[in-house]
Amino acid sequence: MDLILGQKPPAGDTASFIMDGTQATFMKDVIEASRTMPVIVDFWATWCGPCKTLTPMLEKVVTAAGGRVRLVKIDTDANRALVQQLSQLGLPLQSIPTVAAFWQGQIADIFQGALPESEIRRFIEAMLKVAGGSMPAADLLAEAKAAQDEGDYEAAVALYQAMLAEEPERPEAWGGMIRCFLAVGRMEEATALLAEVPAKIAEHAEVVGARSALALAIEGEKANGQVQELEARLAADPADHEARYDLATAFNAQDRREEAAAALLDIMKRERGWNEDAARLQLLKFFEAWGFGDPATMAARRRLSALLFS
Repeated sequence: MDLILGQKPPAGDTASFIMDGTQATFMKDVIEASRTMPVIVDFWATWCGPCKTLTPMLEKVVTAAGGRVRLVKIDTDANRALVQQLSQLGLPLQSIPTVAAFWQGQIADIFQGALPESEIRRFIEAMLKVAGGSMPAADLLAEAKAAQDEGDYEAAVALYQAMLAEEPERPEAWGGMIRCFLAVGRMEEATALLAEVPAKIAEHAEVVGARSALALAIEGEKANGQVQELEARLAADPADHEARYDLATAFNAQDRREEAAAALLDIMKRERGWNEDAARLQLLKFFEAWGFGDPATMAARRRLSALLFS
């Protein structure tokens, strides 16, 4: 299903939508530009072998998109301060290549490693769909996600299974199925399913998010029945960070996302770096589980950014 290739680029060269970026131009070339079109950021380094394979494929697919998406290439060695800031916000730049898609000023999706061209095309197609680009009728994935959003988890699982029968390494299907099992409390099956995910896609954002959601669900089971006790502890001692941390986990288990994020941010505001930065790390795990495009993630990420860079 070729949704991008075959379209002609606009007249002129590709300089308008493929460019090198720096810390000085990041706000303009990425954050501001993503208000009007998806921006794909390729984090690379001269010493990175897989980058030499990935970057040309990214350029090829972006060029074929005909100017509907922008590619910004960031040399991580030459922009260490920017990399450090983005890492603080949860962008996993410890290993490269890492590719992040930005839309409306926020991180919308990521992947790591040199993917095949077909997977890169699918990644960019998904971003065009998020941005309201021209896409064909709903396919199995769209139908499965719609069923999942409507709470029809049995139908969603059947659709995800049908997709995996055709594409066994489709990360969205694996992640979606795991989340469906979690939604109905079938954690043992979710755990077993996670163990079956092909190693090739184990670090894809969809699978990583589902893995985090499972870990948080297990933690939440333990804390879920202790909300009143934890709130009483905080009323007696507002500096009881352990109670606030456990309360955030319990809130997350109850899908009270804004309150869960607020509790962790409050710990960071009161005592930056508490318990080896546990509050920030847990918040980043929440982001993975909720998804980069979730409203609660975007709101909490803005507050986290303001806190870290104030």
